[in-house]
Formats: sequence, C-alpha cells, structure tokens
Amino acid sequence: MDILGHSSYGLLPSALYLLLLLFLSLRSKGGAESLGSTGLVQVFILMILVIHGVVLHESVFTAQGFVFGFAQDLSLIAWVGLAFYWFQSWFLPIASLRWLAVLFALVCSLLPSLFPGNLISPKAVSDPWFKGHFIVATISVGLLSLAAMHAMLMSIQDRALHRQLAIVPDSRVAHWLEDLPPLMTMESLLFNLLYVGFALLSLTVFSGLLFSQTLFGRPLVFDHKTIFALISWFLFAGLLLARWRVGLRGRAAIRWVLSAYTALLLAYVGSRFVLEVILQRA
Repeated sequence: MDILGHSSYGLLPSALYLLLLLFLSLRSKGGAESLGSTGLVQVFILMILVIHGVVLHESVFTAQGFVFGFAQDLSLIAWVGLAFYWFQSWFLPIASLRWLAVLFALVCSLLPSLFPGNLISPKAVSDPWFKGHFIVATISVGLLSLAAMHAMLMSIQDRALHRQLAIVPDSRVAHWLEDLPPLMTMESLLFNLLYVGFALLSLTVFSGLLFSQTLFGRPLVFDHKTIFALISWFLFAGLLLARWRVGLRGRAAIRWVLSAYTALLLAYVGSRFVLEVILQRA
C-alpha cells in the first residue's frame, strides 16, 4: 500500500503493536501497574487503533475500488476485538487479557502486507448501502470472533482450575492463568460480546437477504456463504435463547459458542482463504 508516498505505511500499526507488547512485557516484570502507567497504555492503545483503522480503511476502500481478502478480514476482526477490549477494560477488571488481544492484533495486522487481497468491485466504494453493510458485518464478525477466542480461553481456565491441564507450577503460563479475571467475570464479558455481536450479525444477515440486489448488484443466491451464515445465526440465536430461558453457562455454553463461530468462519473468512491461498484465485 502506498499512502503519502510511503509504501511501508501499512506496517506502522504492526510496529506500534510490537512496541506496545515490549512495553507491557517490561511492565509485567516491574510489578503492578500504577494508575498513570495504565492510563498511558490506554491512550497508546487508542492511538494505535486510530492508525490501524485508517490504514485498513485506505487499503480496503481504494481509489481503484473495493479491495478485500481473508487477510484484510482477519485484520479487521483483530481491530474490532481490540477496540471492544479497550472499551470494556474501563468497566471490567480484564487487564490480564490485554497482552493476548494486542498480540492477536499484531499478527493479524501483518497479514495484509503478505496477502494484499483482490479487487472485488470498482464501484462498491461509492455505494453507501454497501459500505454500511460491510462495516456492520465487519464489526459483528469481529465481536463474535473475540467471543470465540474468549470462550477458548475460558475453557483453558476452567480445565486448569480443575487440574485437567498439565501446567508447570510457578511457570509464566501458570501465573498468567492465575491473573485472569474470575470465571464469572469472564462469562459476563463473553455474553456482552455475544449480545452486541448477535444484534449486528442479525442486521448483517437480514439486510443481505432483503437487499442483495442493492448491496451486491445481484439477486440473492443461496450459496455456501449464505447457508453457513444462516446456520451460524440460528446457532447463536439458540445459544442466547437457552441463556435467557434456562441460564445456560459453563462448558455447554462454550461448546455452543465455538460451534456457531465455526459456521460463521466458514461463511466469511474461510471462503476467501480457500480462493486466495489454496486455489490461487480472486
């Protein structure tokens, strides 16, 4: 990507994420964070999010048209996930999740430089309906992706508490798991992610179904993407209904989240990965 004459500008978010991780690693060795240090980290994360967001916008909505691929999708997912973490961290004691969220953002922000994506449509960038649909879809998939990773982390935490994982005592991993918020707090954060993510997923799926011609320039086609998106929607809807009616929680909720997210991943990211990396097609 070439912005302001600097072709390496797209790597700036990755460099800043790496710098932040190094700073967090040094702080973890220095003991508990002070209030000023925590505030500095929060401001730095917000600054990186703004820069990362600008880079993503310019790389997807280009002068040539709408450019997209699985790498851009994952980078957007990581951006949304870190943004949600940053917001929730003001209200919940989840500082121990920060390192993981930033590491995921670092890895995913590098991917568009390796896999630049493909020109999907030269006209879509000027269509406000399509742009709105794309932004809502990206936020919903990002939040539900974060929910899936959060569920996996809860599963590891739960198994460690029940001594079902072989973790070396006094190791870095053991101390990190001990520093995680209680499972009740983790579960509260998980369902906050699911409620917002499902609401936006509903808007994405049904706007796509009802306005396919306006959004994509073609009538609705029940291809694998549409089918997996609908399967995912029904699974997430069933999960939240079970939570409301019978108080579903624990390992059953975690398994349900991961099953629903697998279908969602096949619908949105999986198809682009197969086309671009395995089949070498746009």
